[in-house]
Amino acid sequence: TWNVLLSFSGLVALIQLLFLPFFPESPPYLLLQKGDKAGCLKAMKQLWGEGNYHTEFEDLMKEKAITKGTKIMNVLEVLREPSVYPQLITMLLLLLSLQLCGLSATANLRESIIPYVSLGVSISELISVIFCSSIIDRFGRRMLLCGGYLLMALILVLLETSLLLSDRFLWMRYCSVVLIFLFIIAYGIGP
Repeated sequence: TWNVLLSFSGLVALIQLLFLPFFPESPPYLLLQKGDKAGCLKAMKQLWGEGNYHTEFEDLMKEKAITKGTKIMNVLEVLREPSVYPQLITMLLLLLSLQLCGLSATANLRESIIPYVSLGVSISELISVIFCSSIIDRFGRRMLLCGGYLLMALILVLLETSLLLSDRFLWMRYCSVVLIFLFIIAYGIGP
C-alpha cells in the first residue's frame, strides 16, 4: 500500500490548496512589494485579530525605506556574492538530502539507471530553485503556492497512473521518472 502513502502528500496539498484562498496575503509582501498600505493593515488585522499594529507597521515602513534604494539582484549576482555562501551551502545540503528520500525508487527501474535518475533529481531541484527565485517577485508567493500545489496534484495523479500501467507497458517506467522530475520542480517552485 505504498502508493496510498505516496498519494497522501497529494491529499494534504489539496487541502492546503482549498484553504489558501481564504488567507490574506503576507503583510510585508503587500507593503514592500505592492505598496498597498491599507491592504497591509487589513491583512494584519485578519491574521492577528483586532489591535493596534502601529509599531509593526512602522517597522515595515522603515524596512521599505531602507530597501527603497537597494538593487534587486538576479540569480547570478546572488551566486557571486560571498556573504550568501553559508546559506547556499545549507540549501545545497538540503537539496542533496532529498536524494535519500527514495522517491526515485518508486519508478521501478533497473538498478543501473538509478544513479542517472538521482542526478536528474538533483538537476530538477537546481532548476526549480533558480526558476522560483527568478519569478517569485513577479507573481508573488500565493500564486506560486496555488500553481505549485495544482501542478503537484496533477503530476501525482499521472504518476500513480503511470506506476499502475508500468507492468503492462515498459516505457511507462520512463514516464514515471519524468513525472518525478516534474514533481520535484513543481514542489520547488510552489511549496
